[in-house]
Formats: sequence, C-alpha cells, structure tokens
Amino acid sequence: MKGFLIAAPRSGGGKTTVALGLMRALRQRGLRVGAVKNGPDYIDSAFHGAATGRPSFNLDSWAMDDALVAGLAATAAEDADLLIAEGAMGLFDGAPGEQARNGSSATLAKKLGLPVVLVLDVSGQAQTAAAVAHGCATFDADVKLAGVILNKVGGERHVRLAASALETVGLPVFGALPRDAKIVLPERHLGLVQAADTSDLEAKLDALAGFVATHVDLDALHAAARPLCSSPSRKNALEPPGQKIAVARDAAFSFLYPHLLLGWRRAGAEICFFSPLQDEPPPGDADFCWLPGGYPELHARRLANARKFLDGLRAFASKKPVHGECGGYMALGEFLVDAEGVRHPMAGLLSVSTSFAKRKLTLGYRNATLVTDGALGPRGKILLGHEFHHATIETLGDDPAFALACDAHGGEKKPVGSRRGRVTGSFFHVISAE
Repeated sequence: MKGFLIAAPRSGGGKTTVALGLMRALRQRGLRVGAVKNGPDYIDSAFHGAATGRPSFNLDSWAMDDALVAGLAATAAEDADLLIAEGAMGLFDGAPGEQARNGSSATLAKKLGLPVVLVLDVSGQAQTAAAVAHGCATFDADVKLAGVILNKVGGERHVRLAASALETVGLPVFGALPRDAKIVLPERHLGLVQAADTSDLEAKLDALAGFVATHVDLDALHAAARPLCSSPSRKNALEPPGQKIAVARDAAFSFLYPHLLLGWRRAGAEICFFSPLQDEPPPGDADFCWLPGGYPELHARRLANARKFLDGLRAFASKKPVHGECGGYMALGEFLVDAEGVRHPMAGLLSVSTSFAKRKLTLGYRNATLVTDGALGPRGKILLGHEFHHATIETLGDDPAFALACDAHGGEKKPVGSRRGRVTGSFFHVISAE
C-alpha cells in the first residue's frame, strides 16, 4: 500500500482543489483511492469521501497518539490501491512544543512515511518558486519532497521559468495548473460549504478531476508514491458514552468526526441518527444523546419551532445524559441570536445564551480536564479537541463549567462550557481522550 501527502507552503495555495481533483481522477482510472486529512478540519474529509467513495478520516498528531494515527491510516488504506493525504495550512505549520505532537502536515508525513507533493501557487512569481520549494525540501531532512505541482500559472513562458528553476534544485514538476475561476468550491462563513450542501457536487468533482488530469502527469505522480507506515491498531479515540447513542444529524448538526463513530461501532455501540430539523426527538431507548456542531444559527427559527424535538430532548435529558458540541452546545442553551439579531428560544437545558449577531473568530486546539464524573469520562479525564466558531456567548448563566481547558500554548486552565444535571456542553469538538 503506497501513498503521498499533498501540502503547500501556506493556506489557500490550492491543496484542496488538487487533492480532490487527484482523488477523483485516479478513481476514474479504476484505482481504489483512500483518503485522510491532516488536522482537525472535519469539512474536507467529507469532500474526500464524496470524491473517493470511501470514508476519510482526520489524523491529528497533536490530539492523537501514534497508535491511533497509524490505526486510522490503516483503516483508510484498507483494500485501497493508493492513499492520498491532504495537509493543513503550511507544510511545517503546527502547534508549539514537541515536534512529534505538533499537528503539522510534515509531522504526519514522517509518521506515515509518505513523500510530500508540494502545491506551489506561483501567481506573482516565477523562479522564486524554486527557492520556496527548496526551503521546504531542506528544512527537515526527514521530510521527503517527491516533487511539485505548480498552481495558477499564467502561460507556457511562466511554466518554463518556474520549472527550469525547480530543475536546478532537483525537484520534478508533476504538472502546472492554469488560473481558472470556474474551478473553485463555494465558501460559507466557516469555510467551505459542506459536501452534503454543495449543489451538483458530483459534477463539480468531475470537473476538478478533468482539470487536474489534463494538466498533471498522473502516471508520474502515482509512481512517486511510497509505502505507507501504518498499523492494524484499533485503539478508540473516545470510549462510547453509551451502548445505544442517539446522534443528531442534518444540515444544522453535522460536524462529528468519522473516527469517533468508527470507534464506537467497533466497541459494540449502536448509533441511531435523528433529525432535529425534521422535528424528530432523540429515540427514547437510547442511552445517550449527542448533539454535534454544525450550523444551528442558520436554522434557528426552524429549531425553535421544532416542538417534538425540543420536548423530546428535555424528556430525554431528565433521565439520561446529553452532550452538545459547538452548535449542539448553542442548541442546548436558553437562546440563540441569529445573524439578524433575532433571539430564538432553544432547549433551555443549559443557562448559556449565544449569539451569531456578535461574531468573533475563535480557533485553536483545546486540552480540557473534566471537572466531574460524566458520560464522557470520570473527573480528571483529559479530552483533546479543537474549537472553531464565530458565535459568541451572550450570557453564560450560572451553570458550573463542563471542563477546565487551555490551548496548545499551555498556561493555566480556565473554565469552559456548561453542565447541569445530566446535560453538558462546550464549544470545543472532542478529537480524542488521553
């Protein structure tokens, strides 16, 4: 089993476009393509699944130990002919501290033994692209660059200038993608629109595949793949919080890491999905209810009017545990203020009220310690996760904290989230537990 990792010197350089185009183009050639995403971005992995027809998993060396990373990589590569990993941010960008646990794309490439294919946005430069690529190739001797794909080239002359300079530093060019405003994926306030919400997704992926196949030497790229270092380990990221777990799933609640569901099922738990937007309550025979993140702020009026869902959730919470992450946390609170400033009543199971009218980007890893025993673990249990949202807390209320947390930079842990009775919630998404 062989593979490679698609990376770039910076965010916005074209990694996702190239990765999705390659996944679909190689699949169209008859290859079984596995996919993984470096880091906590749960949106890209859903696009991977659409492009390859197989589940894609997030691999995060900051939040996951080596056994979990290797085991999930092996699962993604199972019965596949090729594994394509998509990087995050710039190749060496990651959290502070120990390099082996910094979450960078370079660290993942080393752990999995994958060569790096560097996507270089050469708009506004030519030969200088070789200096950038050479720096990436030599910054860490253990990171092996297989070659380069030029992106946003202006014409044949532009390609010749950049490619000839790259040849002098010993880096092959697998292809050159011209500027094309039509080859883009739509965006929303939290980044890409989710795969399930992208209109004509199959046609868009086919267009990406055709674009990449026309301008990239797929045979040379496939030949550059190297054997994957993986492990059959089936370690769980987070133990199942119940034997039968009710999970909200629809356009308002969709951000749940696939590796969590995989681990729960492997441990023997049953997953049952329900849709709050369809006014469905959590199944009464479930042991635990999980409200994932998503876009409740876009559906606040509909959620506020979903009486069967809200009444059923309250009845469930009176007897059994409920946990909400990010958007799920917002839905468990007293009120949610939408972008227009309209206040919508939510479940009222926690005292917090949140606002999308007053926005502030919050982004980063979280190291959280549970402050009391609960379905997610005993008091003192450490959860590692990630926070990414624009919503803010309007009023926190008087509920005690769910956990004490700090970011990847460390420092004193501070109260986060809320808990009341059997109900807990916070803005951070759990990736794994220590």
